[in-house]
Amino acid sequence: MNNITEALLRPLLATNPARPLITHYDDAAGTRVELSVATLANWAAKTANWLTEEHDLQPGDPVAVLLPPHWQTAGILLGAWWCGAAVTADPDDAAVAFVPPGRSGVVVSLDPMGRDLGAPPPDGVDFIAEVRMYGDDFRPITPVSGTTRALGEYSVDDALAEAARRAKSLGLTGESRVLSTVDWTVPDGILDGLLSVLSAGASLVQVSNPDPEKLAAHRNTERATVTVP
Repeated sequence: MNNITEALLRPLLATNPARPLITHYDDAAGTRVELSVATLANWAAKTANWLTEEHDLQPGDPVAVLLPPHWQTAGILLGAWWCGAAVTADPDDAAVAFVPPGRSGVVVSLDPMGRDLGAPPPDGVDFIAEVRMYGDDFRPITPVSGTTRALGEYSVDDALAEAARRAKSLGLTGESRVLSTVDWTVPDGILDGLLSVLSAGASLVQVSNPDPEKLAAHRNTERATVTVP
């Protein structure tokens, strides 16, 4: 299967779609949000539908993701790969640039409960307000080749293989619960902090703006079995 999102999510959806897949803490905001496999897949599908219908995105088209680790970022990354986008950190030549509040582009609220910005940004699009209208399932029209660029210089096949290699080096399995403070840089942060976890079928506890004094409590509360980095 050449599509990154299909390869990673379909097995999880088939076995236990209701189990928690990503738990996101923002220590600066004091928030905790938990997403099941099915809920994350729905956000990814909405993103993929929005990219294809609003931007006619084709496999290999570059999409810049300039966002911190967050459950919304995970949905955007998986949605971009579902329709074959090449995720990059360079907005200059990108078909779409996803940015945090305060920047120009497709602005992502990063609200813990998935609320939108409340008003259109002056120099961009309120992504959450728009994407809600799109379908919860995505059926690719154009096949994605395994040689299509997907993450930095990695192709689809290479990104999947590298994610599996890193998962094995960490000893991850489907029973692992991974506590991570890794920043999702392109490509290594995304490979280490997100794709390796999903490749193993493990669940992720991602801590943004980590407070060192709270990490031990997060580890105990979430029953984490692996900590990265």
